[in-house]
Amino acid sequence: MKSIIVPVDFSNQSEKALKVAASLAKEHSAELLVLHMLELSPAIMGESGYISQEQVVHLIKIGEKRFTDFLNKPYLKDVKITPVIKHYKVFSEVNEIAEKHKADLIVMGSHGTDGLQEIFIGSNTERVVRTSDVPVLVIKGDVESFKPKTFVFASDFEEENLPALKKAMEMADLLKSKFHLVYINTPGDEFLSTGDAYTKISKFLDAAGMGVAVEIYNDYTVEKGVLNYSDKVSADLIGIPTHGRRGLSHFFMGSIGEDIANHSEVPVITFKI
Repeated sequence: MKSIIVPVDFSNQSEKALKVAASLAKEHSAELLVLHMLELSPAIMGESGYISQEQVVHLIKIGEKRFTDFLNKPYLKDVKITPVIKHYKVFSEVNEIAEKHKADLIVMGSHGTDGLQEIFIGSNTERVVRTSDVPVLVIKGDVESFKPKTFVFASDFEEENLPALKKAMEMADLLKSKFHLVYINTPGDEFLSTGDAYTKISKFLDAAGMGVAVEIYNDYTVEKGVLNYSDKVSADLIGIPTHGRRGLSHFFMGSIGEDIANHSEVPVITFKI
């Protein structure tokens, strides 16, 4: 891991993400790109909606000073930091910055105390997840040192999930986490017998040339299965595959991915398919 991006807006949530990003940067001797996007509020505009050049410069200077003060943290000592300031809030630019700097990971904080609260419904994090080609790690609470021992990744073992699975396995290896690959078997039209499930899984792994253990976990819904299985193995991190701009993967259709993120007690990391 050579480069990590963490967008900050001076909130408690973004500082929690900054702490985790700093921990990872120290652990892997990585560069930390701290990104802040200035936003000119309509409230500061006159009736004409026009802001003078002098006002814009003044606001930018205030934002830059606040950004500098925000980065004056003890836990950032000995971390190679590159501040990046964008003068507009265009979250698709996060992916452009990631590509420019060849970033390996984006770390973001979540809002609310009861889950991520609509993280995948119009939030800033959702915008980054849908445009990012690199994994996005979403942090919920205070994590002093991010060293996940157990990493759960759920898959439906359709061919489109292979890139995300490979990235997840690489991340688990990088983090030195024990990797748990699970297939959630649910009642209804998608139900498979144990034999049929293992046949599907074996076919997928053979085609991918991968030799990895997979556990089949039965539950009433996919999201409950992922969360209950993660609790069973004491997971420190849960992986979710995404389709980027097209929304959540077909395995996590509708609110499944949202529910996993909202109700998870541990950090969630997304991998683009």
